[in-house]
Amino acid sequence: MIRTLIVDDSAFMRMAIRSMLASSPDIKIVGDACNGKEAVEKSKALHPDIIVMDVNMPVMDGLTAVKTIMNTDPVPIIMFSTLTTEGSKEALEALHLGAIDFVTKSESHHEVSKVESEIIEKIKNIHRSNPNILRLLNMKKFKGEVVRGKWKCSGDFGILIGSSTGGPSSLEQVIPRLPGDLPAPVFVVQHMPEGNFCRQLAERLNFLSELEIKEAKNNEKVKAGVVYVAPGGYHMTVRKALDVTRIKLIKSQPVHAVMPAVDVTAESMLEVYGKNIVASILTGMGNDGASGFKKIRDTGGSTIACSEDTCVIFGMPRAAIEAGAIDVVKPIFEIPEEIVSRLEVKCNGK
Repeated sequence: MIRTLIVDDSAFMRMAIRSMLASSPDIKIVGDACNGKEAVEKSKALHPDIIVMDVNMPVMDGLTAVKTIMNTDPVPIIMFSTLTTEGSKEALEALHLGAIDFVTKSESHHEVSKVESEIIEKIKNIHRSNPNILRLLNMKKFKGEVVRGKWKCSGDFGILIGSSTGGPSSLEQVIPRLPGDLPAPVFVVQHMPEGNFCRQLAERLNFLSELEIKEAKNNEKVKAGVVYVAPGGYHMTVRKALDVTRIKLIKSQPVHAVMPAVDVTAESMLEVYGKNIVASILTGMGNDGASGFKKIRDTGGSTIACSEDTCVIFGMPRAAIEAGAIDVVKPIFEIPEEIVSRLEVKCNGK
């Protein structure tokens, strides 16, 4: 049984969440709380397996509660909040503080019922994946310098980074340590729903980094030294015509039940960059990326996976490793150096 604590200031929402989770025989509600302060107290007393947490609450808000719980007695937390612009920032901050994932909340009962399968699936998947909460928190304490490279590039090169659950915090360990003079564009595929989250993520990373980081736009010209974050709800591809490489965003069917998908971006990059690709997969559930990374490796590109002992959720890296798609496995804090080193080798023609 997955022992779950519900935290929301709305009595209606607490009842609605109880009703949703009651449909799963694998989930047991061990208690609820109406604010962050009560959540911290009940988390200590009840030792739940997972907490479903609102963001905006009186007495103590969800962000403070996440920070407090993660600093005292870490528990996997799923944020359950509305997708307003302000809410996007707050939910992203919650992920930075250690929350594992989020689910979009609506105030109407009709809309709430639509997310029943999503929240149940995420609770089960996260519990099954045994997320490395303590490792995630330890990695945040790591303060690394920007990794410098010596570039003598001739030709076009591309970097791909794929991540899912646990990705925002993992990306903060990698992107800010890449140098501002990187002679290649970086394409980031982070599994996110359609909305403001990827734009907010790009803005946060941009503030922390020497590189320019932005949410990708359809048909924009690709430039070296720019990090393009795939927008939620779109597959990000690259196309080259008349010697100009541009981003093409595609609104189609999910791949591996996600959109954007790492595999879609990887396969389009192969058509443009061939063997001149350095690709890294960080964290997440499922097997997105395994197929695309295998093709990159088989073509002569370089592929890197995050090690299990520094990975939030090892599903995607494990799938890629087991598929024979990975050249090297590295701790999260060594991945920026590995990316720079392998790109340097490719640029210098070694």
